[in-house]
Amino acid sequence: MPAEWAKQDWIWIGFPAHADLWEDDLAPAQAQMAAFANAVAETGQQVRLVVRDDAAEAAARALVSGAVQIEQHTYGDIWLRDTGPLTLLGPDGARRAQGFGFNGWGGKYLLEGDQETGPSLAAAGGLPYARADWILEGGAIESDGHGLVVTTEQCLLNPNRNPLLSRADIAANLRRDLGFERILWLGDGLKGDHTDGHVDNLARMIAPGTIAIPRASGTDDPNAAVYADARARAAGFGMSVRDVPSPGLIGEADDVEPASYMNFVICNDVVVVPTYGSPHDADAVTEIGALFPERTAVGLPANAVLTGGGSFHCASQHVPAAPQESAF
Repeated sequence: MPAEWAKQDWIWIGFPAHADLWEDDLAPAQAQMAAFANAVAETGQQVRLVVRDDAAEAAARALVSGAVQIEQHTYGDIWLRDTGPLTLLGPDGARRAQGFGFNGWGGKYLLEGDQETGPSLAAAGGLPYARADWILEGGAIESDGHGLVVTTEQCLLNPNRNPLLSRADIAANLRRDLGFERILWLGDGLKGDHTDGHVDNLARMIAPGTIAIPRASGTDDPNAAVYADARARAAGFGMSVRDVPSPGLIGEADDVEPASYMNFVICNDVVVVPTYGSPHDADAVTEIGALFPERTAVGLPANAVLTGGGSFHCASQHVPAAPQESAF
């Protein structure tokens, strides 16, 4: 499984469509996802905006530029990082799509259509598809492209996913199905995260041996202890740790929103950083941009998308280029 910073052929981006799920946030969330799609497409990278029906396609076409391709697929909601396939490269350079079981993040949100999303996307991309015999979401793992996977105990060891699998079983499955040889186990994920601690809200690989982890912002940051624990585990594993600001407390102390700048999306020429109206937004975009000097960092509002439970990385899935097209 290549690292996200490896050259990509295209990226799928989900488009909100269910009025009963998004309610008053539907139109604002559609506008924010369209802005994300436009920002990537204007760099020349192929963007495939995923819509669920003709009505959603019409709404999308009114918001995106002609550079954005639109594809209709079956899906429950827009979280393609978790319901879409992970694209792997074989030893001969051939690409294939690896799917997994999906149970609505431990049975919390079981939506009709999410089981069909992976095979549908793979077929549209011309990628051979296979589904593994256990539960895994793409947002729960982070690859360095050299055999290392970063994940959290809170998610992968949660009995609401694979109650019959031990830590050793899961490690074996990660090696068998995705080619990972080493695992950096972080602890808990963000407060209020219904995914049970997806790593793409907590820590992101930015280069082999280097990981970015937020630092707490303000004395009321609800995730200060989570960040400190993740940093200690990563450093103990031998990683170089780079700091990125946290948005601080978003929401109320007793109803924390899982807002995170770590849900940024790495594309070929741009890094798209979600912003939330926090006083730390500008610093986050600048500091994340410094982590990727060969790309332009763009901050885009994601506060409406966040009401659905995630952000830009959660709602997208990239497809790496075949090795002969890759930069490395």
